[in-house]
Amino acid sequence: MGKYFNLHTKKDTEKLAKLIAKRLSVGDILALYGELGAGKTFFTQKLCKALGVKENVTSPSYVLMNEYSGIFPIAHLDFFRLNSEDEVLELGLEDLFENGLTIIEWPEIAEKMLPSKTIKIYFTSENDYRKVQVINL
Repeated sequence: MGKYFNLHTKKDTEKLAKLIAKRLSVGDILALYGELGAGKTFFTQKLCKALGVKENVTSPSYVLMNEYSGIFPIAHLDFFRLNSEDEVLELGLEDLFENGLTIIEWPEIAEKMLPSKTIKIYFTSENDYRKVQVINL
């Protein structure tokens, strides 16, 4: 199920980000899964660049959400530090879904709240490269 990509270089990640960016529109949700250091934030940086974001894209780990302007609004969230679904609801997640692209790192705590059309991207580290599975693209 889904498509697999092997990312051997940063350039491979950039190519994947550009490929995915071409298929995104307002209302799309990306859920990024993977261990620390798996490449979720780096992928998001390249994706945002492909979507016309000019500002510096950083991890929202401590602030929970960063917002960017590209060809449409982008909300970049990180749920790593959240402990309950109530904390997710306090962020106004459903409103974000309607207004632009939503990118969520560490989405596990919000699984039940994510629409079935959510694009799920799984990052795993192999010996000397990253393997990525993309579902629902």
